[in-house]
Amino acid sequence: MRNWASRRLLGGAALAAALAAVAIPALGQDQAPESLLPPGFGDTPVTPTPPPAGQPAPQPGATPAAPGAELPLTAEDQQATGEEELPADETETAEASPFDLPEAARRDPNLVGVLTPDNGGYDADQWGNVDGRFASTLMRDIKAPVASRWAQILLRRVLLTRAPAPAGIDGADWVAERAWLLLRMGEADPARMLVAGVDVDRFTPKMFDVAQQTALATADPAAMCPLTDHVPASADQTSWDLVRAMCAALSGDNGTAGAIVDAARHRGRARGIDLLLAEKVVGVGGARRAINIEWTGVDNLTAWRFGLANAVNVPIPAALFDTVGPHVEAWQYRAPMISSDQRLVPASWAASLGVLSNAAYVDLIGRAYEDADPDTIEDTAGFRLRNAYSADDPADRIEALRTLWSQPKTDMEKYARLVLTARAAARVAPGEDYADDARNLIASLFTAGLDDAASKWGAVADQLDDGDDGWALLAVGAPKRVVTISAGRAGDYVDQQNEGSRKGAFLVAALAGLGRITPQEAQTLATDHQLPLGLQNSWTRAIDRAAARNQPATVALLAAAGMQTLSWKAVHPAYLMHIVSALRRVGHEPEARMIAAEAITRA
Repeated sequence: MRNWASRRLLGGAALAAALAAVAIPALGQDQAPESLLPPGFGDTPVTPTPPPAGQPAPQPGATPAAPGAELPLTAEDQQATGEEELPADETETAEASPFDLPEAARRDPNLVGVLTPDNGGYDADQWGNVDGRFASTLMRDIKAPVASRWAQILLRRVLLTRAPAPAGIDGADWVAERAWLLLRMGEADPARMLVAGVDVDRFTPKMFDVAQQTALATADPAAMCPLTDHVPASADQTSWDLVRAMCAALSGDNGTAGAIVDAARHRGRARGIDLLLAEKVVGVGGARRAINIEWTGVDNLTAWRFGLANAVNVPIPAALFDTVGPHVEAWQYRAPMISSDQRLVPASWAASLGVLSNAAYVDLIGRAYEDADPDTIEDTAGFRLRNAYSADDPADRIEALRTLWSQPKTDMEKYARLVLTARAAARVAPGEDYADDARNLIASLFTAGLDDAASKWGAVADQLDDGDDGWALLAVGAPKRVVTISAGRAGDYVDQQNEGSRKGAFLVAALAGLGRITPQEAQTLATDHQLPLGLQNSWTRAIDRAAARNQPATVALLAAAGMQTLSWKAVHPAYLMHIVSALRRVGHEPEARMIAAEAITRA
């Protein structure tokens, strides 16, 4: 049996070998195997046969012409025909640098932006015929962030919209002004998008300054590396020299990096924490410099310190954030190397300012919940938010929302919690059982622009007390009338407000601006209740004029200029009336309604 099996296997192997022997020649029967070596490699040199005596040796490289082929002209022939050979530098076309872009691929600095009407932006003619010098000066003078989350959301979309630069300003400078305003609003990533839209060789000195600030705000020193060879002489050379050192280290040139840092220290051009942070980045790049960062004696936080510290994951003392505006808190929220738990406090600022959306805020709270200690997880906002979304009993969901709303101590944190709970609030079915919570539920929905969901509370809100914010919020925020709106009801609301509160004035101002009460009714209410709605000055005339000229972008800018404060308590009611009216006239009624609802919520 074994022999039979062996013979069978042997027979099979022999058959396979025979088939292979037949098949292999067939594959290459009519073609030589392809050589992997260059032509002539390894060939035996052929010794040319000497010509017979009396015959000249053939010229090297000369080949006989094929029958009927046109012979090339010799030098004598060219001279005889009067044709002269042109110099090589005149006949050869210069090769383009591999880094040069064809003109068609270059980007126009006068048309920079990432939003269009198809993806959330506005029309390309949003600036109308505004003078670019006026608009850029207005941008530069705005003390951002501003009071209104919704005004900031509107302005961000305006600044990111792809639209031609207005007349009277250089295109790159126009981008720089927009990016600089976005940075001051806390919008580091949108600012970076604009900066990236301009080719480096078209940068202006202002553009270089803003590009450096943007790289620091996003904690990305490497973003400055492509700029170092083009920095103008007017720029701060000390900071750019240290940038060159960091970029050299990041590219592996540790010798150059160390030499630049040592020279800066020797000349005294940089010292203290600023130099040490640059050295820390150089060390991370591979220069083997062990740097210990101590914040003792540092009494303020700069963009340089913020950006480099976050780039190398050096914790910044909380007290230093008190020396800067809240826009830096928004930068900190998106810093690349901090934990989800470390993002929670800056996220509250980012949400209240308009930098952070409801969806992004919920995602962050969810990540912090997943990372929380199991022993204390029930005390976290993530645990309560989870119940607000998914508890089986509706009473448990509303109780979780109440806890989330009642925990914060500051006005900023309270409003941030309304942003956080917007979509959880949308899961609560309107009903009289939750009439006492209608105010917070409606306000929360409006923070995320969920005006249709908020409108479903109209029947409940219409039965609330005269001074309840739930009715007032729907009176100004709903896309159509879902509650009774009259001068009498508005007057009753004003009468119920505490002394010194601006809610009543904001309500009348918003209703007048939206056209939901007549000018005569607004005037009567203002007179009867001593509401300051008649203020007229250069700002009110400017925003009214921009609306009349149909300049929505200018209206958005002026709206922000009218709210240059972090507190709604400092916003003038007459300004709100002009802002709401102007936005409605230029086609931004939804944003006007959300700003009006926010005013009542936060006043």
